[in-house]
Amino acid sequence: MAKKLDQILVIDIESTCWEGKAPGGQESEIIEIGICPLDITSGDRGEKRSILVKPERSKVSEFCTQLTTLTQEQVDKGVDFGNACSILRNKYSSKDRVWASYGDYDRLQFEKQCQARKVSYPFGPSHINIKLLFALIHGFSEEVGMAEALELLDIPLEGTHHRGADDAWNIASILSELLLQRRAK
Repeated sequence: MAKKLDQILVIDIESTCWEGKAPGGQESEIIEIGICPLDITSGDRGEKRSILVKPERSKVSEFCTQLTTLTQEQVDKGVDFGNACSILRNKYSSKDRVWASYGDYDRLQFEKQCQARKVSYPFGPSHINIKLLFALIHGFSEEVGMAEALELLDIPLEGTHHRGADDAWNIASILSELLLQRRAK
């Protein structure tokens, strides 16, 4: 099947995390998938969505709740990881679209978790690392964080930083700006 080049799916995940190492028997796993489709032609952001994912091999730590605002009680009401991947494939045609994230963490975590759970990877092979793209376009010697990129573009950070849907929304804003800048030249 041909790639659908009408949108880029901007994805941001939140995962279980700890201040130090993971407690014995636990591992970092996806607890929220934020999605914001970005229209290629107009640069407009589509509706942002959060898919809460119930962790199977870890618990939400106090540190994780402070960082993300997500609680164990909230993610316990989420879907399992396999269903979350099905939503991406079925509702967003994620296998057939280019997808993007801010850095490689999201891509690597999906790959690792899909392999560990024997779940079909929900994306096709085309991934854009917006963090790297931003640094390259601006001639930086190193990558900058999402909040700093927004500041450099004079775009306000909207919502709660470290919440998947809000971060996907903000990252889509960065990518939109980069695409529109390139077209204007």
